[in-house]
Order: sequence, then C-alpha cells, then structure tokens
Amino acid sequence: MDINRFMQGYKTAWEQRDEAKFCALFAPDGEYHNTPFAVQRGHAQLAEYWRRVKLQQDVQVAYEVLASTARGGFAHWHVTYQVASEELFEIWAKSTGTNLVARRPGDPLPRMVLDGVLQAEFDGAHCSCCRIWWHSMPMDGEHHNTHFTVSR
Repeated sequence: MDINRFMQGYKTAWEQRDEAKFCALFAPDGEYHNTPFAVQRGHAQLAEYWRRVKLQQDVQVAYEVLASTARGGFAHWHVTYQVASEELFEIWAKSTGTNLVARRPGDPLPRMVLDGVLQAEFDGAHCSCCRIWWHSMPMDGEHHNTHFTVSR
C-alpha cells in the first residue's frame, strides 16, 4: 500500500458509500482517528463508523497527495455531499466546532463541504493507522468550487 493507492481507495469507498471497501483499506487491527480525540479500531468499529456516509448523497471527493514515504504519506482532501436525512444533519449540527445554521425542521437539507488533511501509515498491503483533521460547513455560493483541481 502507498498513499496514492490508499487515497484512491478512500475516494472510492466514500463516493460509493461502501463500508466494506473502507475496511478493506485497513489491517484487521487498523486504526482510523476521525478526530484527534476519537479512534475506531478493527474492522467492526471501522464499518460501524463508515456506515454514516450512507446518509450522504451525491458525494464528490477530490484529493492531492502532499507527501509520500515508503511507509506512509499525507494528503489534502476536499468533499462535498448532499445531506440526505434529518438524522445526518443532527449528527453534524451537534459536532464540536461546527457553525450553527439558521434552519428550521422541514427546511431543505443543505449540501455540505468538508476540507481536511489525512496522515496514513502502512504496514505492507494495508493501512495500520490513519488520522484526519478536518472541518465542515454548509455549502453556499462562495464555496462551490474546490480550491485545487486534483481529483484522481
């Protein structure tokens, strides 16, 4: 595994909203730190966490590899998706560090934009540890384009 193959798999797993493809990127005891203070270990926890992407629609992932080494790498990623359920919107709205949105129940659900950096460590053919740092906000007219054009 290398950062380029990992990011292509990450993109595919997210755009296809497929927890099996996400888990296949990781060693059986692999770790995914979705925030600096939260971690999912092993395929059962990874799959449970990744199932939340099924509440997203029209997912578009772009990325740029920033650095690659023999055993890891860094990438910048940018994602947009349509919130597909009130449940997902509530999960997002309760997240630490989000901007509150003036939205009443029944109003149209927003399209979200996420931007982040990922660090991955590899042990042979799989990722042993992946850490992400990211932020999200509802998309508006000012944030509809990514600021880089790399998309693999």
